[in-house]
Amino acid sequence: MASLQTSSLLFSSPSRCSSSNRTINAAIHVRKFPRVRFADPKQTTKLVLEGLQLKEQVLKHENTDLYNNNHSAAAAPTASTTQLYALLEAVADRVEMHANIGEQRNNWNALLLSSINMITLSASLMAGVNAAAGTSVLALNISSAILFSAATGMLLIMNKIQPSQLAEEQRNATRLFRKLQSEIETVFALRDPTEKDVKETMEKVLALDKAYPLPLLGAMLEKFPKKFEPAVWWPRNVVQSQNPRKPKSQMGNNVNGWSEELESEMGEIIQVVKNKDIEDYERLGSLALKTNKILAVSGPVLTAIAAVGSAFVGHGSVIATVAAVAAGSLASTVNAFQHGGQVGMVFEMYRNCAGFFNKLEDSIEATLGERDWEKRENGVVFEMKVAMQLGRSLEQLRELASKSALYRSNGEPIDEFGCKLF
Repeated sequence: MASLQTSSLLFSSPSRCSSSNRTINAAIHVRKFPRVRFADPKQTTKLVLEGLQLKEQVLKHENTDLYNNNHSAAAAPTASTTQLYALLEAVADRVEMHANIGEQRNNWNALLLSSINMITLSASLMAGVNAAAGTSVLALNISSAILFSAATGMLLIMNKIQPSQLAEEQRNATRLFRKLQSEIETVFALRDPTEKDVKETMEKVLALDKAYPLPLLGAMLEKFPKKFEPAVWWPRNVVQSQNPRKPKSQMGNNVNGWSEELESEMGEIIQVVKNKDIEDYERLGSLALKTNKILAVSGPVLTAIAAVGSAFVGHGSVIATVAAVAAGSLASTVNAFQHGGQVGMVFEMYRNCAGFFNKLEDSIEATLGERDWEKRENGVVFEMKVAMQLGRSLEQLRELASKSALYRSNGEPIDEFGCKLF
């Protein structure tokens, strides 16, 4: 209870003055708060600063450790990683080189084809005009003979190097080097490279360099071999494992994705590829090779006959006129069919396709040659790869293997090709 006395002067007007006092009593309830003891401000500030410094030191130590770990990982890569990165750069450079040279050689084919045909037709026209004149015009005789001779020489060079085949070789090399580049990038994405990865990659690069050389002189592939042979762009020094197979009781029904059924399936796929796909492409490749040989000889022979005949046009010799005009026209036709139809490119395509099936066969045989299932590539993944390479689903691949086994048991050749891509 608190008593407050106040003077009435506080509530009266200035004109009224009174000496009497009024007493006003009011009751005010004040809530009691707990007493709080405050520490010394200087001591509190000191504790806060020490806590902040300690926190800063911990964060700095953690950041330093993280930086050191990252810096050590980036500054000290393994030797295999460094070597594989160097090979990756070399492969990327080869992709660019083969792509550029392939485009250049494709231009060679188009320019030489049009140039030789224009020269041959122009010479044939001159020989015809000279024969129609009734008298020998020396200038026309000499001009047509020179043009036919030039066409003969150019055809010999063009048929020797086969620009359309050269361009196809570079296209195949570009595709295969890009595939190898993708394989190397996959290794970096999945795991750390090993010495085995470096060795295998280098062997693949060297095999591709040998299969698809860049220079012409001294390294160009034989364009007219005696026998059709599939292309080989992979290292074939595969050594089969000598490890004895574990007993079936120890292996189980499924080890690393492999089983007896999957092994039998891969064996049947090899038989189908050998007996149908490889045999068919070797037959087509041999046919393309023979056709290209005949055309490569026919073109220069016809232009040479036309050159000789054109020298005697206008001297009353009908045979010379017919030889010059007809042989020149036939030479243009042969040249257009051979190089315009790119018979050399077709031969190279068959050679590459047959090589693809040989590579698939080698891959399956090398995998099955490893007797220890645990050391093989995962069977499920391998089966999927084979199916994709043949353009089939897993169900279609298994159906093909079953069909092959049925036909072989009956002693009949299977009537279906293994590949559905080409």
